[in-house]
Amino acid sequence: MSSHEHRFRLFSSVEYEGQLYMTPQNFIESVTMSEPRIRKTWRSLTKQELEKILSDTPPVWKGTSKLFRNLRERGIIAYTEYLFLLCILTKPHAGFKIAFNMFDADGNQMVDKREFLVLQEIFRKKNEKKGRKGDAEKSAQLSMQLYGYQVAPVNSVLKKESQEFVPRSYWDMLRRGASQALFSDLAERADENMMIDTTLLVHFFGKKGKAELTFDNFYRFMDNLQTEMLEIEFLTYSKGMTTISEEDFARILLRYTNVEDIHSYLENVRQCIPDEKGITFEEFRSFFQFLNNLEDFAIAMQMYNFACRSIGQDEFARAVYVATGLKLTRHLVNTIFKIFDVDHDDQLSYKEFIGIMKDRLHRGGRGYKAVERFTSFRSCLKKELAGR
Repeated sequence: MSSHEHRFRLFSSVEYEGQLYMTPQNFIESVTMSEPRIRKTWRSLTKQELEKILSDTPPVWKGTSKLFRNLRERGIIAYTEYLFLLCILTKPHAGFKIAFNMFDADGNQMVDKREFLVLQEIFRKKNEKKGRKGDAEKSAQLSMQLYGYQVAPVNSVLKKESQEFVPRSYWDMLRRGASQALFSDLAERADENMMIDTTLLVHFFGKKGKAELTFDNFYRFMDNLQTEMLEIEFLTYSKGMTTISEEDFARILLRYTNVEDIHSYLENVRQCIPDEKGITFEEFRSFFQFLNNLEDFAIAMQMYNFACRSIGQDEFARAVYVATGLKLTRHLVNTIFKIFDVDHDDQLSYKEFIGIMKDRLHRGGRGYKAVERFTSFRSCLKKELAGR
């Protein structure tokens, strides 16, 4: 069982026709907490309860950065959708268009329900392909809980490796539509009549499943989701104020990392910033937008030949702007340096900072060691499909 599979089963709280689902509240907790707030058994939903939940789901054009908090327990999220949402949380804004093109198989700048369901089908397909070692009964049960079926079809839809589509180039893949390139053998396989409607499907495509998703609405949904998770984390520490302390900011950054002596980093902040000014939400958000562009930043650092030495605050801020277009405030940059400047020379160790921040980036996948961030939605899918 992969770490994502384990975490989904740990935080999910409802079951329908043998398949497990998260509620929106479960998803929030899975991203912001190390363990569920309350240990509970899976609650079985009736058909009437599910219909009521879905009937209360707002359309995508009414979406806000409080969608998940407003829905709380009134929604269901399937395992494949959980993986999709995790990918969004680590995606830079510049990559939202590529993510949209992943689903737009016919290139008409609209995504319909059938195209979106290819996402679920590709995970089902991979599950059939890799199989599961060990107890056959437990394996069948896990497949049912995560994917909604017990036994893989005898006549699998898998193509032989030699038959799979290989794009001539990365640009060719984007031009043709990434979903067409990656999922060409699945486009006709995804059958909406076989799928149980979820909150996300109804949110995107309406109660009848006939609506189409535009890029603007897709972009807004992704941006709102990122903002909502950051707001939840920020509000946990702000206690109703407009800022969080620099020490709490450090505490948030070091959560979900492999740093063993967090206390020494916090002590750095206490000693170096005795007069607390606070970090605003906009500063907080801009830092995590930078974090989602971490690989571009790393490339910029290598180009400037900063990767092999420590750097100063001005060099750091300039590299962030060149790589991401984000202007971090002087106070935010100073705070970052005070957290990670262990020898107090006002220089940042590039390798140590990048290593810790790559760790932090994968907060939703706590429990497995990640060494590379998801550089695109395609690589995000491939990371999960690699059969960890």
